[in-house]
Amino acid sequence: MTAEAFRALYGELRDRTPRAPDDRRGALGHLTPERVVAAAAEIRTGHTVSLAAPIDTLPGPDNPEPARHRMIGPAAGETGADGLHFALDRFAMNVHGDADSHLDALCHVLFDGQLYNGVPASSVTPEGARALTVEAVRDGIVGRGVLLDIPRLRGVPWLEPGDHVTADDLTAAEAAQGVRVRPGDLLLVRVGHRRRRRERGAWNAAQARVGLHPMALRLLAERQVAALGGDGNNDTAPSAVAGIGFPVHVLAMQAMGLHLMDYLQFEELAPACAHAGRWSFLCVVAPLRLPAATGSPVNPIAVL
Repeated sequence: MTAEAFRALYGELRDRTPRAPDDRRGALGHLTPERVVAAAAEIRTGHTVSLAAPIDTLPGPDNPEPARHRMIGPAAGETGADGLHFALDRFAMNVHGDADSHLDALCHVLFDGQLYNGVPASSVTPEGARALTVEAVRDGIVGRGVLLDIPRLRGVPWLEPGDHVTADDLTAAEAAQGVRVRPGDLLLVRVGHRRRRRERGAWNAAQARVGLHPMALRLLAERQVAALGGDGNNDTAPSAVAGIGFPVHVLAMQAMGLHLMDYLQFEELAPACAHAGRWSFLCVVAPLRLPAATGSPVNPIAVL
C-alpha cells in the first residue's frame, strides 16, 4: 500500500468517525449501556477463560527487556520464625513490548503531531500523559466479545509472520463460524501467534509478525466495533505501508479512537468456542488505574 493510499484511507476513516469536540473515549461510545446488558445474555454455561498470556520474566528475541519480578519479603530468617510475617514482591515492566498482553490507551499513538480527536501530541510529557490515558477506561470495557479464528478458516495452525488478515478473511470467518460482528462488539482476531511461539519458539516479532491489513479497518468502522484485540500486535511486520511502521495502530487509535489489545492469547478460548459451537461471549476487560499511563497490562476474561 502506498503512502498516498494510506493517507487517503486515514482521512476517510477519521472523517467518518462521529465524535464530539470533547470526546476522549473514542469507539467505546458504541458500547452503550443497552449493549452491555444485551452482552450479558451471551452467557450460557458460566465457563470463564483468561485471554492473557502469563507475564514473561525471561529475556528472549521478542522480549529483550522482560518484566522484572523481585521478592522483597520475607526477610532473611523470617520464614522459620514465630509470629506474623509477609511475603512481598515488586513488578516492573515495559507495557508496550512484543510479549506481554496489554491494552493501548488512545494517547499511545502520535501521528502528525496529534493524538485522537485533535488532542496535541505535546500533552504527552516526560512526567506522563495528560489526556486520553488508560484512566479513560477505569470503569472497564464490558461487552459482547466475538472471536474470529483466521487459522481455523484457512486450515492451518497459524499464519506465518508477514502475512495479513484482510476484510475478506474477517467476513469469511464470520460465515464459517456462524457469527456476525455487531455495533459495540469487542472484536478479537486470532492469527495463531501464541501457538507458533509455543511450538517453534520465540522470534523477533518486531521484524516479522502477522496483523490486519490496513484496508480491513474499513470493515471495523462500518460495523462500529468498540475495541480490537489480537494475539499478535494487530499490525503486520514488515509494514504494509511504505514509511509507516504501524498503520493499523494509526488508523485504529488516532483516526478512529479504537482501543487496541495486543499480544493476547486465544489458545484456550478457541477450542472452548468450537466445543460450544458459539463464537460470541461476554467479555470483561479491567485495566489497571494508571492515571498518566499510555497503556496497562491486562487480563481480559471471556464468560461463555
